[in-house]
Amino acid sequence: MASAFRVPDRKKFFPFIVLAIGMAGVSSGSTFAKLADAHPFVKSAYRLSFASLVFWPAAILFYRDEFKKLKKRDLAVTLSAGAFLAIHFATWMTSLDYTTVASSLMLVNTVPLWIALFNTASGKGRPSRTMWFCMLCAVVGSSIVGYGDLAFSGKALLGDALALAGGIAAAAYIICGGEVRAKLSLFPYAALCYGSAALIIWCVVFFMGLDATGFPAGTWLAFIGMALFAQVLGHSSYNWALGYFSTGFVAIALLGEPIGGTILAYVIFGEFPAAFKMAGLVMLLVSIAMAARNESPR
Repeated sequence: MASAFRVPDRKKFFPFIVLAIGMAGVSSGSTFAKLADAHPFVKSAYRLSFASLVFWPAAILFYRDEFKKLKKRDLAVTLSAGAFLAIHFATWMTSLDYTTVASSLMLVNTVPLWIALFNTASGKGRPSRTMWFCMLCAVVGSSIVGYGDLAFSGKALLGDALALAGGIAAAAYIICGGEVRAKLSLFPYAALCYGSAALIIWCVVFFMGLDATGFPAGTWLAFIGMALFAQVLGHSSYNWALGYFSTGFVAIALLGEPIGGTILAYVIFGEFPAAFKMAGLVMLLVSIAMAARNESPR
């Protein structure tokens, strides 16, 4: 009699592992950002600059043919992804100066909602009932967090608004990446995307006359940590996964970030979320689990 236990297909299971690694990496971003004593735009500029330097050498050495064959439209979409990524970091990192890590992460991760609305409006595919349920869990959780901050101070509300704007920009970044990653390998895509985003933010930094040097050693280490763990390991895992999963599911997987981020915020900063905010974390876990069960790697 055949065994009821089925060994999962390693090829299909591997992309899920990469996404899990990405969630762990991205979860560290807000903690490193809090530890860095610099303007949010400067933090973003260094994070993206150091990350792009990781990818450019290999991209130039091993992917020259892809650069030569890259169509103008695909290049434009890749650079647009970089622009949206720059907006995402500028608004999200600024939000951390006004609201708690948990609140910021909850609201910036409303990304799946915006992607679902875009796909529906553009005719690229109406989300399934399961996906809409996951969206609902994210929106309800985010609303609970936003209400909590609104009840305490207007400053926190500003931070929530900036985090929400960061979520919309992140959705556009993922949509662009989902279109291009089918044609462009991870290394050249990451090099172009992260590099263009860094250039945009550096222009803003210089225009505003912000201090970009003379930081203590701890801040430089935080910059490197953001680049290596949150960007290279975290974001790049998601960008790689876009070649195997739908943009909707990758966005749902991003919802794992507040869980790890909240744990780190508690351990390092002593920010323990209230009971009603914990309910939002449970909703996120339910969203990820249900979306994963209904997604199969390409």
